[in-house]
Amino acid sequence: MHRIHVVGLGVDHTGLAPAISKRIETAHVLVGGDRLLALYQDHPGVKIPIRSPIDDVIARIRRELTSHEVTVLADGDPGFFGIGRQLVDAFGKASVVLYPNVTTLQVAASLMKIPWHDITVVSLHGRREMQPLFRALVRNDRVAVFTDSNFNPARVADDLLRRGVDAFRMQVLEDLGTPSEKTGSFALEEAAKRVFSPLSFIILERIRKAEVPLCLGLHDDLYAHAKGLITKREIRAASLSALEIRPTHIVWDLGAGSGSVAVESSLLAYEGNVLAVEKDPERIQLLRENIRRTGAYGVEIIQGEAPQCLAMLPDPDRVFMGGGMGKGNGVLEEAANRLRPAGRIVLNLVLMGSLNRAMKYLQARQWDVSMTQIQVCRSTTTAGDQRLEALNPVYILSAAKPASCP
Repeated sequence: MHRIHVVGLGVDHTGLAPAISKRIETAHVLVGGDRLLALYQDHPGVKIPIRSPIDDVIARIRRELTSHEVTVLADGDPGFFGIGRQLVDAFGKASVVLYPNVTTLQVAASLMKIPWHDITVVSLHGRREMQPLFRALVRNDRVAVFTDSNFNPARVADDLLRRGVDAFRMQVLEDLGTPSEKTGSFALEEAAKRVFSPLSFIILERIRKAEVPLCLGLHDDLYAHAKGLITKREIRAASLSALEIRPTHIVWDLGAGSGSVAVESSLLAYEGNVLAVEKDPERIQLLRENIRRTGAYGVEIIQGEAPQCLAMLPDPDRVFMGGGMGKGNGVLEEAANRLRPAGRIVLNLVLMGSLNRAMKYLQARQWDVSMTQIQVCRSTTTAGDQRLEALNPVYILSAAKPASCP
């Protein structure tokens, strides 16, 4: 059975063991990116460039395997954010041999004189969005980033600033392993204005902790909010419990306001995506400020009016509606239609008419519906003693979409 030999060339593409060099020299078929194939331009074998779509490259390799073994050239270690995983997934472990080498991360960490075993790594190479990086910055003090021509260091810095990231500094390592190798340390504002080499690697280092340590059940006063328009701490905790958010879930917070539920949902959906939908510009500014304060960078703000603005969003696993029902069922209906099978919707309601209307709508769809009323009383000081002061009662309506529902 012919096999695929995936060779990591390291960062400077030198110092290969004799047996590995011979494997490349005697290869009938050589696969790699244009830059790596150019190192072997005099090689007599068949050359297959790695270009998008990758499925076409895999199909070509599959055809060549019928008569020859195939050697694939890779930067660094092909098993570390490299092509190794894709080839193993496509051809199976028995058909692929990996030859590891020094990774870009190892070289970058050694140049910066820092350990690399606890650095979280994100690849933006070939991706369409930066959500994985935003999520990584919430929990980690150092995050390394593989870039490409689209997500170059300047673009990454600019997108981070737009999300409200201000607690990190960017280290950029350009042209590693070449005569033009250089490193630099930049504030994000500075990096966003510079031009960097297409071959750049980033390490983001935290320079200060979040102003408000992010946790579940933050005190209301730690959030920026207008005139008490915030999902109260006790109601927030019960609503998050009713949502049953899992790490990979996509969560919609409709009518997010100051964003307290969205911010704390991001702790639970730490591998997913939290989309905070709000139409009011002043509340949007409060929401941005709360993301900045807490470092809840995984929250994505969607400014627009529901249900119209929901069309561009990915289908949710969980939906929270804390701003009431409005005059009709339009927002609830759109959320219910878009909700994935076995998903959950949780509404916070204070008006009996809205509660009855929402219950009738969801029960008519034959969803499993439950309702909880919460009456919160908080202590306050009066005449040197303490008394309890009641807040408005809130109805928490929770509904589960059937797993078989289209």
